[in-house]
Amino acid sequence: MVYSSSNPVLSNRFWNNISGYETMSYEGTMQKIGILFGIMAFSALMLVTIGITVDMNILIVGTGVGFFGGFITYLILLFKRPENPATLMIVYAVFEGLLIGGFSLIFESMYSGIVFQAALGTVCITGTMYGLYATRIIKATPMFKKIIFTLVGGIMLLYLVSIVLFFLPGNFDVPFLHSSGPIGILITLAILAVASFLLIINFDFIEKGIQNRSPKVGEWWGAFGLLVTVVWIYIEMLRLLAKIRSNFD
Repeated sequence: MVYSSSNPVLSNRFWNNISGYETMSYEGTMQKIGILFGIMAFSALMLVTIGITVDMNILIVGTGVGFFGGFITYLILLFKRPENPATLMIVYAVFEGLLIGGFSLIFESMYSGIVFQAALGTVCITGTMYGLYATRIIKATPMFKKIIFTLVGGIMLLYLVSIVLFFLPGNFDVPFLHSSGPIGILITLAILAVASFLLIINFDFIEKGIQNRSPKVGEWWGAFGLLVTVVWIYIEMLRLLAKIRSNFD
């Protein structure tokens, strides 16, 4: 099964499509981040609990609903860019919770402790990237953004091809993308690195929005963009750890 995510809210030009009177603040943005991540965590916990105590088939269905529901909601937010996106973003957080809840339990059933390892790795990556951004060791320059956007686009195209091949008869697949050999591990490491660098652009987007006194609704977009990236990092961490552990367990 293939799961992927990318971040649609990464360009300063995005602000041209937002109108409003109140302006962004750090406090408001952190509040929105807490809301979306909290809802996602609750959704994941509920699915896992129901799957374990009631029926594992519910877990499988919930994971599928999370993937397709999240993908559709993501596309709506990406292309329509509503002026009041809070409701759709909360719905998206629920779907993402279903996705990572089911995804996590599936991997945990194969490799004990892998969820904690992936979560810890995600926290460490997020903290490290924020430190690198805050100290300006890494800056979100136009060239940096262009490179990361190009790489993200290429990765998303690669995943799209992989998903299409998955549903075609004949067991076709993108070579090495899902393999546990050295090349497969290196590919996942490279994808994880790109997802991690995407955080720099997330942080820059939020900071620039606050500095430029952008409309307060931008707090939701900043929180949403961060959620998308962190979930992507977590999923890639799970995949990387699973590939590594499959060679030893």
